[in-house]
Amino acid sequence: MSVLLIVSLILGAIIIAGLAFYAGRLLLQVKVQNEKVAEKKAQYQAQQAQKNLKLSDSINLIAKAMKEKQCEYSEGCLRIWVLMSQYQFEQEQDLALAYPGVFKMYDAVKEMPTHQARKKYSKKEIFQQDSLRWRKEEEFEAEIMQDLVLIIERFPADPATKTVI
Repeated sequence: MSVLLIVSLILGAIIIAGLAFYAGRLLLQVKVQNEKVAEKKAQYQAQQAQKNLKLSDSINLIAKAMKEKQCEYSEGCLRIWVLMSQYQFEQEQDLALAYPGVFKMYDAVKEMPTHQARKKYSKKEIFQQDSLRWRKEEEFEAEIMQDLVLIIERFPADPATKTVI
């Protein structure tokens, strides 16, 4: 064989070996990156499950308090609706269709001022708002009570919490 052919074969083998080494390193980096992504995904899912558990417990507690007349429907519906909107369901749900009574009450009072904002209004205006809220509570009471049964069933209390109800 000629020297040129031998040198070409050796040079080709060195280039192929270098490319194989480089490809191996890239594959290793991809594997490490995929493991990190899987780990982050598992952490996120665990955090989301913990958050859902806390949300479910709070929703359950408020729903039970409303059912036992320990919490006004307007306040409970506002709180439950906000918590349910933060809950991560496995499948997307239309909460307004699933819980129409709670949604109607939430929709009726969501624009009403609360806490400090109420102090800006006169007693007459506050009484008018309260009267409207009370009428809506009476109007939607039957639907809300039906929804509360579903909510208590769908959002179980966290067995680890020590709530009294």
